[in-house]
Amino acid sequence: MQTIIRTLFLLPIIASTLCAQEFQGVATYKTKNKIEIELDSTMTYMMQEQIREMIQKQSEKTFTLTYDQEQSVYKEDESLAPPSLGNGMMVMSSGGSDIFYKNIKEDRYTKQTDFLGKVFLIQDTFEKIDWKLQSDTKNIGKYTCFKATAEQLIKVDTHSDEPTEKSITITAWYTPQIPVSNGPSKFQGLPGLILELSYDSNTILCNKVILNPTKPIKIEPPKKGETVSQLEYDKIVEKKMDEMSQRGPMRVHVEVMD
Repeated sequence: MQTIIRTLFLLPIIASTLCAQEFQGVATYKTKNKIEIELDSTMTYMMQEQIREMIQKQSEKTFTLTYDQEQSVYKEDESLAPPSLGNGMMVMSSGGSDIFYKNIKEDRYTKQTDFLGKVFLIQDTFEKIDWKLQSDTKNIGKYTCFKATAEQLIKVDTHSDEPTEKSITITAWYTPQIPVSNGPSKFQGLPGLILELSYDSNTILCNKVILNPTKPIKIEPPKKGETVSQLEYDKIVEKKMDEMSQRGPMRVHVEVMD
């Protein structure tokens, strides 16, 4: 009953803002990701500490979401080359070349990503996020935000032949004062822009919003790379990682949650 009442309360706010003007904006997000690290036990203590420090810096990034009422582009502000430690040791992490385009109206996305030096263009439809609207509110900057949560299954690498899954809770804080059903990365589907997101100890926080900038925004999907579906891409990654593991143990392995 609370959810129904609050949704009815929000609808006039969203409707009145949408009628006022075509809506465009730019939101800047800071991210900090949970990192799982496996280091070669033969490394010196100093080398291990250098790697951990470098990886920690890599996990703290700045992204920009450029959006209107129907579509958006989410990408990292600065693209950094994958860090190398010399002697054939590489740190694998999410690349700065990723571009995530969303078409909310058509319920689809296009993601341009680099995997081991090859660029892919992933085109697919959204998986539905079953958001539960909560009664909690808080202010983020000058915006009043409402809480929403969802449960999602993610794969867990147990270093066995059969990876398992675990359930995680996604917590989002969205504001109907910015009437776009959008947010960082793949997240969307709420009655307002998501300004804060947390899941599995990872956080994404918006620290700057520009509404209706003077210069009109042009939003276009990325076009570079081999076109695949999300399932096809996942199979390519899984096959390549299996091939690499058969060559021998990796000296450094880092997994960054997206």
